[in-house]
Amino acid sequence: MSAKNYILDTNVLLHDPNSLLSFQEHNVLIPIEVIEEIDRFKRQGTDLGQNARSVSRTLDGLRHQGRLIEGVALPQQGRLRVVCRQAPNGSGPLSDAHQTVDSRIIALALEIQKDDPSIPTILVTKDINLRIKADAVGLAAEDYETDRVLLQDLYTGMFERSLSAEEIARFRQEGFWLLPEDGAHYPNAYCTITEAGHPKRTLLSKIDATGRRLTPILECREGIWGIKPRNREQHFAFDALLDEKVRLVTLMGKAGTGKTLLALAAALKRTVQDREYRRVVVARPTVSMGREIGFLPGTLEEKLQPWMQPIHDALELLGDLNMGHEHRRTAELMRAGTIVVEALSYIRGRSIANQFIIIDEAQNLTPLEVKTIITRVGHGSKIVFTGDPYQIDNPYVDSSSNGFNYLVNRFRAEPLAAHIELQKGERSELAELAANLL
Repeated sequence: MSAKNYILDTNVLLHDPNSLLSFQEHNVLIPIEVIEEIDRFKRQGTDLGQNARSVSRTLDGLRHQGRLIEGVALPQQGRLRVVCRQAPNGSGPLSDAHQTVDSRIIALALEIQKDDPSIPTILVTKDINLRIKADAVGLAAEDYETDRVLLQDLYTGMFERSLSAEEIARFRQEGFWLLPEDGAHYPNAYCTITEAGHPKRTLLSKIDATGRRLTPILECREGIWGIKPRNREQHFAFDALLDEKVRLVTLMGKAGTGKTLLALAAALKRTVQDREYRRVVVARPTVSMGREIGFLPGTLEEKLQPWMQPIHDALELLGDLNMGHEHRRTAELMRAGTIVVEALSYIRGRSIANQFIIIDEAQNLTPLEVKTIITRVGHGSKIVFTGDPYQIDNPYVDSSSNGFNYLVNRFRAEPLAAHIELQKGERSELAELAANLL
């Protein structure tokens, strides 16, 4: 395969600082304008600032191997080079302050393409409009897709299998059913067993950690902390949430399917009733459709209130379902620090041990942010991510590039992880109609 020239835009590096190393044997070209934009971002205290600083450190490390303007070898083959437009007389870099950064990057890419037409030159950017502009001037442009997981290809965590009445009876008696060794399913995948000839007769099961046997799921018809599962997916979710061998759970579903409520109910049971964890930590990314956190008045707690209100609503509902007694108890647990609701902005650098962690609205996270969160999980902790890839407020990710999809795809074969897609809305008839029709 002949090498290609991949010119990276700023937003690609800010989305994934490791993107520099993701192009195998091809040439990675960084316009000088991108370096200037990275320099402006690196002073921020946000995740974008952290990513910008990471890119700067990587480039500085490569600089010790040689001059970046001439090109240096990358660890995974290929070469990296910082490029800029040269003045016609060769006196130095050409800078046109009247052009936008996007226009200067396109002009540079066209020059590189013209200098050596035999090598394909491709602009890689997450900016849709920049891709359109590039196409208009005859320049190939692509989205950065290394960490993309299309929704139609996303692992559901569930499948169905038909067994005869005799085989189902043997399953109930022996407590397991051996699967054929075809490697078609992953550990902790949930299975709906139907009786051959009688599709309405079903039995809920899951694959064990070895990936070779179907076993019964946990019986929770009586409910957990006042919440009774209303459909098979909610049964699956409670089984994963309460299984101590599963340390990472991802719950995906549209609005009203009960993701947060199920996670909170299981967390309270395992923490308060079973005393398996020190506390419940609930966190959400502070991404909104309008005002930013810094412009809201008041203390930090008062600033966080609009983002954390859905968590408080769920806790109040759990109290109402317990006739008010647990509602008061929930308030006491929050005052005592047994339940902690916080923003994800302050998780970097922590080590969270012996706690039940819930990350709500995880579809607004980037893959790097998801990695940062999971690497904070200490000994004895369990972490649950809930998300709806159809409701994304973060302008830097979409339904295919968000960290939630990335996490589901990467952990699907791991015995300590389980994924459930909640499909039916249970909030109310109106909420279900709105989620389906609007």
